[in-house]
Amino acid sequence: MTPDHPPGLDLDRLRRLLDTERPGLVRGPLTGRLIEGGRSNLTYAVTDGSTKWVVRRPPLGHVLATAHDMKREHRVISALHPTAVPVPAPVLLCEDEDVLGAPFYVMDFVEGTPYRTAQQLAPLGPERTRGAVLSLVDTLVELHAVDAAEVGLGDFGRPEGFLERQLRRWGKQLDASRNRDLAGIDDLHAALGRTLPRSPAPTVIHGDYRLDNVLIDADDRIRAVLDWEMSTLGDPLTDLGLLVMYSIPLGTPDSPVSTTAEAAGHPDPAELIKRYAERSGRDVSGVSWYTAFAWFKLAVILEGIHYRYTLGQTVGRGFDRIGDLVPVFIEHGLTTLREGLQEG
Repeated sequence: MTPDHPPGLDLDRLRRLLDTERPGLVRGPLTGRLIEGGRSNLTYAVTDGSTKWVVRRPPLGHVLATAHDMKREHRVISALHPTAVPVPAPVLLCEDEDVLGAPFYVMDFVEGTPYRTAQQLAPLGPERTRGAVLSLVDTLVELHAVDAAEVGLGDFGRPEGFLERQLRRWGKQLDASRNRDLAGIDDLHAALGRTLPRSPAPTVIHGDYRLDNVLIDADDRIRAVLDWEMSTLGDPLTDLGLLVMYSIPLGTPDSPVSTTAEAAGHPDPAELIKRYAERSGRDVSGVSWYTAFAWFKLAVILEGIHYRYTLGQTVGRGFDRIGDLVPVFIEHGLTTLREGLQEG
């Protein structure tokens, strides 16, 4: 594959599909490139020289069940596009695996920056960094305020027993990627199961909500929320717990997975929790459980990526160091849960 024809993206077949399904949309030869930074689904920027689109598809090779659902992601952005939640405009969904080797979808390209590290935020300065992170909380409140039935997502999930199913699901995902011993991860999974909180009223949730899954423009506005493959109807505090988790320094310099928490001006977890509580009206007293669950879920995801790396089924840089991070996430999860129980 050439740089304009990256692995997993057959531009000739894509062009034929677009010409059939959206005649007149594409006006010239297509070129494409892999957008690096994601560790799960593959994302490509595609252009005909005048207009840009984005193609999303599952990773090459090993795929954990339900973890890379393109139809689900396409459905939710289609439903949310008319709402106050900023998402890219959907173009089409293709479930025919003969086109690219896996289901995929196409959406409009949105200009903006996904801030992945404290170093990337540094040029903004403390005040703009603070504003960007607080707007992330405000956008989450907007998402959780969407009437699911009104936008056609009333059957998008099964909220009853959501947390129990989440724990079972991520336990199964872990088992599907086990090829080494991971001290403490089974203890964390069991402790989360013993201390399940009572969920508030369900909402549409993102499932992977963090700063580098949104695009921020030059005016520090959130232009689009991306990466919806884990979205469903469920407990909104799982999104908050993940956001809190990403606001805690990992303490692993030069890590391939990092948070923006070290950036000057970044609000601390307590401020983010308070802002969400005030603007959403929800009780957030049990957020420590949700944060510990986020540490566990990310440990499982990273272990899955590490597993694919051992099989030679990854595309991009930094995968050789992913496995070293999993014990760090496990330890953070155990500590967060223990401290939360002591405070309670």
